[in-house]
Amino acid sequence: MRNTKLNIVLAGQTDVGKSVIFNYLTGLHQHIGKWSGQTLERAEGTLYYQGYTMDVLNLPGISSLTNYSAEEIISRKYIAEQKPDFIINVVDATRLEKSLLFTLQLLEMARPTIIGLNMFDLSEKRGLEINLSKLEKILGTPVVPTIATQGKGLTKTLDRGIELLKEKKTLKPLNYGAEVETRLERLTADLKNIKSPYAPRWLAIKLLERDKEVEKIIKRGNPVLLKEAENLCQELEEIHGHDSSIIIAGERCLLVAQIIAKVLKTSESKKISFNEKIDKITCHKIWGYPTMAAVLGIVFFAIFKFGNFISAFLARIYSGWPAAWENFFGHSAWSALSWSAIESALALLDLALPFIIPFYIFLFLLESSGYLARVSFLMDNLMHKMGIHGKACIPLITGLTCNVPACLSCRMMETEREKFITGFLTTLIPCSAKTIVVFGLVGKFVGLGWVLALYLFILFLVLFLGKLTSKTLPGEAVELIMEMPDYKIPKIKTILLQTWFGLKDFIFIAAPLVIILGVIIKAVSLAGWLPLITSWLSPIVVGWLGLPAICGILLIFGVLRKELILVMLAGLLGTTNFAQILTPVQMIVLALVSLLYFPCVATLAVFWREFGWKKTTAVVALELFLAILLGGLAYRILGLFM
Repeated sequence: MRNTKLNIVLAGQTDVGKSVIFNYLTGLHQHIGKWSGQTLERAEGTLYYQGYTMDVLNLPGISSLTNYSAEEIISRKYIAEQKPDFIINVVDATRLEKSLLFTLQLLEMARPTIIGLNMFDLSEKRGLEINLSKLEKILGTPVVPTIATQGKGLTKTLDRGIELLKEKKTLKPLNYGAEVETRLERLTADLKNIKSPYAPRWLAIKLLERDKEVEKIIKRGNPVLLKEAENLCQELEEIHGHDSSIIIAGERCLLVAQIIAKVLKTSESKKISFNEKIDKITCHKIWGYPTMAAVLGIVFFAIFKFGNFISAFLARIYSGWPAAWENFFGHSAWSALSWSAIESALALLDLALPFIIPFYIFLFLLESSGYLARVSFLMDNLMHKMGIHGKACIPLITGLTCNVPACLSCRMMETEREKFITGFLTTLIPCSAKTIVVFGLVGKFVGLGWVLALYLFILFLVLFLGKLTSKTLPGEAVELIMEMPDYKIPKIKTILLQTWFGLKDFIFIAAPLVIILGVIIKAVSLAGWLPLITSWLSPIVVGWLGLPAICGILLIFGVLRKELILVMLAGLLGTTNFAQILTPVQMIVLALVSLLYFPCVATLAVFWREFGWKKTTAVVALELFLAILLGGLAYRILGLFM
């Protein structure tokens, strides 16, 4: 009886359409978990096809199968130890040369592999002619053109995989240069006696690449082989004059170039694509930056105008509600507590939603259109000035919505040093909650110019602290390698869904918290305990920062969620017209302190989990010190001019 259960793996680099294929194949029959001992997501699903039950695993998107990142180690370890029935290597047909570098490494693992040549329609539109039969013959494995977004070629990929299993065909290794092959043959012969889930030839290649993880495996099995491998590496280095790992990488690049020359032709009549035309401006080394400034400036201006308009409109609607409530229910403690709950909800509606909704919409528009990747590209040099990888721009931009996913996305960084520096800097990025405070306080009552000034100051501070931290911690930043996604017309339905998912936690978590805290603070006020708390914090809040004593309460509870600062301020003052109570200087100082003093508890919890309590404590202490120091200095300097 034939085995009706198959284990399939999707492997490929980032942005090749792997997740689209995974979702198409598994539909609702999927679940997301965690890799053992890791915080990385593990996406698995089930597919019923041609009488087979297929368990499909979507490996992380990676650039190679080296040991530079947790994702790469996880991927190669899973393939070697679990031995999937076949692998679907998803390849970007529009960037065949780059994708084939990964394919060669995957084929070295000697598992049945199908090449899914994705985005085949786009390659044809760009005038790229790929000789599929010749490519299949050279690689020695099936090649299937696919269009994942339309579901084309995906079932054929499965069919070819099933055929490959029935044929029980052994992959023939692709040959590198004579000097390398001679030494690979010697090592491979000796490694056949090593007990390991990895293919002997793959181990041999990795030893010549000086792979530390593989060296540990060999050391446990036969330490003598490490000495032999070292001698062979030195022989190669004497011949070529380079490190042996660079020699192997060079052989792969040469082999890919030879394959490309045989299978790929570019039509002479190829026109410059729309993406290329736009990128000549958006990615230009000079014009790209004013373009980026203009786009982001328009976004901030639109958020400011829309937020102020809606906020003022809502304020007019319920301006008479407090008096009506008091007239109807009287002055009892119950009445005051009940109104504090309603007032907190109204303040949340008035101050938060008018700014956070357009913020999310614009952010997801930029992301879906493909422009956000161009911002990352333009900011690469700036990231390197801070001593970190250019990809750090992605977590920092993510931090504009929420610092929690921004901290989690730091896992994409290659080294622990870069992960920590990036994670530290994300806690300083003004998230959507901090944006509410800035726009609802400074933007609404002081002016958009001061909002921009605050954001520019935070940008300067992030640059300075990033540079300082990178100088303090040992190590060097690596280069940015990323692919630019094509420009797309964003789908309104998708944007609205993403906005809803962003708002959902805000509504269902923040709203109840805001209302409960509003009632608690009112109860504390009615009990006469507020003066005790405010007097304790008064030397810092009043004496140094120049703020009303009641602001100490705001900063304590603002640790839960930063938008609570405005909501509680409205509740404590009994109005959302803060200009009646606070001076423009005090508004700017309160906004600055809110931006800088330590992150919300959710961000702190994630940061603690990712980097440990010692680093978390150090970051909290530093940011609290900066908030108090810079807030007091701002109060004194601005007081001279305003």
